[in-house]
Amino acid sequence: MTVTDDLVSYEDALASYDPVMGLEVHVELGTATKMFCGCATTLGAEPNSQTCPTCLGLPGALPVVNAVGVESAIRIGLALNCEIAEWCRFARKNYFYPDMPKNFQTSQYDEPIAFNGYLDVQLDDGTIFRVEIERAHMEEDTGKSTHIGGATGRIHGASHSLLDYNRAGIPLIEIVTKPITGAGERAPEVAKAYVAELRELIKALGVSEARMEMGQMRCDVNVSLRPHGREKFGTRSETKNVNSLRSVERAVRFEIQRHAAVLDGGGAIVQETRHFHEENGSTTSGRIKEEAEDYRYFPEPDLVPVAPPKEWVEELRGELPELPRARRNRLREEWGISEHEMQSVLNAGAIDLITATIEAGADQAAARKWWMGELARRANEAGAELAALPVTPAQIARVAALVAEGSLNDKLARQVIEGVLAGEGSPDEVVEARGLKIVKDEGALGAAVDEAIAANPGVADKVRGGKVAAAGALVGAVMKATRGQADAGRARELILERLGVQG
Repeated sequence: MTVTDDLVSYEDALASYDPVMGLEVHVELGTATKMFCGCATTLGAEPNSQTCPTCLGLPGALPVVNAVGVESAIRIGLALNCEIAEWCRFARKNYFYPDMPKNFQTSQYDEPIAFNGYLDVQLDDGTIFRVEIERAHMEEDTGKSTHIGGATGRIHGASHSLLDYNRAGIPLIEIVTKPITGAGERAPEVAKAYVAELRELIKALGVSEARMEMGQMRCDVNVSLRPHGREKFGTRSETKNVNSLRSVERAVRFEIQRHAAVLDGGGAIVQETRHFHEENGSTTSGRIKEEAEDYRYFPEPDLVPVAPPKEWVEELRGELPELPRARRNRLREEWGISEHEMQSVLNAGAIDLITATIEAGADQAAARKWWMGELARRANEAGAELAALPVTPAQIARVAALVAEGSLNDKLARQVIEGVLAGEGSPDEVVEARGLKIVKDEGALGAAVDEAIAANPGVADKVRGGKVAAAGALVGAVMKATRGQADAGRARELILERLGVQG
C-alpha cells in the first residue's frame, strides 16, 4: 500500500492550525442474547448459526428490546456523568450494506438514552483534560464480511465475499463526544488517553470486555483543522474502526498532517470516511461521508419507546462500582507510589494484573516489580499485551513467595518465569524440572566456598588484610560455581568465617 497524500511536519501543522476532534466509540455489550431477538452472542460460533427471522429482517418478524442492553446503556451513561432520558425511542437508519441484512440499522437518532456528560482523563504528565460527551445511544451491530482473493483483505481486488450474520443484531452502545477543542499539539495524546480511560470504565462496569483487538470496542476518529484565530470548524474526515490505543493516536497525528498539507496547498478537505493502515500509520480514502439526512431516519414503528423509571435509574446509580480514576488514586496511596509510577502501570495495562497478584498473596512491591520489569520486557519483545502473556497472577505470586522464603533469588526467579511462559508447568514444577532451587546445604555450600578461596588466593589475602569489600569477588565465584543457585548472603558469611574476618 502506497501513501499518495503529502504531509507537512506535525510542528508546522500546529503552527498554523488548531485541531478539532470528535471521537465515536462503539462498544459491543456482553449480553447473552442480541439486542432485539433471542439469538446467542457467543464468539467463534459456526458462521450464520446464531440467526433468526428477526435479526435477518425477514417479513413478519418483530423485534423486542433486550432489557439487559438497556440497563447496560444506563450504567454507561451514569458513569459518564450523563443525563438519562426519561423517554426515548429507536429509529431506523437506512442504508444498503451487504452485512446489514435488513437494509437498515435499528439505532437511536435524536432521542438517545444518555446525553450531555463528560469524562475526565489524565495525560502522561498528570494533566487532567475534560472530554465532553454529546450522547451515548443504543443500536445494533452489523454482520461480518470476509473478502476472498484479494491481497489486502478488502473488497477491492477480491474475487468473492462471504457473509456471516452471527454478529448482526449484537447490542452496541455508541458514545459520541462533543467537538474536542483546546488540545493543541497534545490532540493525539488526548485521543489515546480518552479511549484508554473509556475502555477501563467499560471494563469496570462489567458491561463488556472491551477488547479492541477483537472488535468489541472500536473508535471512529473525526479530525478537522481551523486556522488560528478562527471559530468556524473546518471540514472533517472520519477514520473508521480504529482498533487499538496506539492506532487512535497515530490516526489523529496523520490526519492533522494530511489536512494541513491539503490546506497549505490551497486544496479543500473532502468530507469522507477513511481507512487506517496499521503497518505504517497512514489513512486512505474510503467513501464520501453521508450527512444525517442521507440516512432517512424515522422512528422505528415495531418498537415501543423506552421510559426508564427514575427510581430504577437511581438504583443503578447507587450500584455503580468504584470507577477507574478513583480506584487508581486509592491504589496509588495504598501502594505508596507517585502519580508518574501509577501512570506507567496504567500505560502498561498492569493494574488488574498487579492487583490480582497481591490478592493471590504477593506484597505490592514484588507484584509491581515482576509485572513492570521482567514480564513487561517479555511482552514488549513479543509485541503483545501484558495480559496476553501465558502466565497468571497466581503464578507470579508463587514466584514472589519462593523468592521471599529464600528458595529462589531474582536470577533464578527469572528462569522460572521463562519456564512458565514456555509452557513447562507451574512455578514449582519448573523449579523441580530445571533444578533451580537455591543451594542451602551447608556441606555443598561450604565446599563451593573453599574452592573459591583456594582458586583466588590474592583476593583472599585482600580480605584477610581488611578489604572486606573484596569478598564480593569470592561470592561471585561461588555463585558461578553453583550456577547462581547459592544463597549469596550465607556464602558471604562462610567466606568471612573461613578467612577469620568480622563482617
